[in-house]
Amino acid sequence: MYIGPGLLVTVGFIDPGNWASNLAAGADYGYTLLWMVTLSTIMLIILQHNVAHLGIATGYCLSEAATIYLKPVWSKFILTSAMMASISTSLAEILGGAIALEMLFDVPITAGALLTTIFVAIMLLTNSYLKIEKWIIAFVSLIGLSFLYELSLVDIDWGAAAIGWVTPSIPEGSMIIIMSVMGAVVMPHNLFLHSEVIQSRQWNRKDEKIIKKQLRFEFTDTLISMLIGWAINSAMILLAATTFFKNSTPITELQQANHLLEPLLGSNAVVVFAVALLFAGIASTVTSGIAAGSIFAGMFNEPYDIKDNHSRLGVAISLLIALALIFFISNPFQGLIISQMILSIQLPFTIFLQVYLTSSPKVMGKYRNSLFLKTLLYSIAVIVSLLNVYLFYTLF
Repeated sequence: MYIGPGLLVTVGFIDPGNWASNLAAGADYGYTLLWMVTLSTIMLIILQHNVAHLGIATGYCLSEAATIYLKPVWSKFILTSAMMASISTSLAEILGGAIALEMLFDVPITAGALLTTIFVAIMLLTNSYLKIEKWIIAFVSLIGLSFLYELSLVDIDWGAAAIGWVTPSIPEGSMIIIMSVMGAVVMPHNLFLHSEVIQSRQWNRKDEKIIKKQLRFEFTDTLISMLIGWAINSAMILLAATTFFKNSTPITELQQANHLLEPLLGSNAVVVFAVALLFAGIASTVTSGIAAGSIFAGMFNEPYDIKDNHSRLGVAISLLIALALIFFISNPFQGLIISQMILSIQLPFTIFLQVYLTSSPKVMGKYRNSLFLKTLLYSIAVIVSLLNVYLFYTLF
């Protein structure tokens, strides 16, 4: 079975950070920022396929390859920044779970964050997540698809939406939202995660036919999964535009997003939204923890193995530091937005690392990037870097 790793990565498309970024984009700017979802998804398809290519051709995840083929000073710097990005991701996911518990049971945010962290830690350390992974992905995907179905129930200006999808526009004051949308889609930790989980599909790397078959099925898996993510992200922005932007309703908390489900679910929208948010938070916190374990273990030239101390320590660093930071966040919704923006700031480091490794004959052999692909990948890295430069310019 070759299909699956891409779908696991796609859980990140409908995590609490994405919900907050898309809600803010649609509510504050209508259809105007849909182009960033399109651009980010195109980037994501290319990057995810390329990093999976690394895992298939070499048998190493991105972190292991960095440790093996880069000078220690560079690999440690980049991988440490990747760990920081994983912490930022875990913060958003744990915070989303905490918000859901507050909505369902009136549990305070800090207590909910602690409960979410404990539950995820148990799932990771016992590997019990593997037993319910498909159920969580199925449920969260169902909620995501319900957003798509709702498009038939609301009055969308499809002409304006079509323009928004393909026309870059940066309204005044929108750079934080733009970068949070990009960070929420092209999440750095997911690049490390994909290069790791793709290796769960066993194959013989000495057989060229098997490698080519693996690459072919992987691309199909990645393409379909990322396009589903594009559709769901777009649907969230479209619904927020018609629900909040159209009525000039300011957004101050993620809980307001339950109104997006009211046309479909009526009075049950709050409960279903909160349960979906809880499952999304748990599922994405687990994948964030796995990515952190993979990154940290890779620093010691080891693959991810939750029974190994380095993998466990990586998971603990990501979850516990994220949990500690939540105790100092006064505005959870703004915390979600900023956490996704931080991901976009780290992203260029991961992309340049990835392109360097996958373009190297020493690393990839005959499976190294072609000149066209290398140019395309470096162009993506430059675009992301320039957007970050512009972000800092607008802020300071």
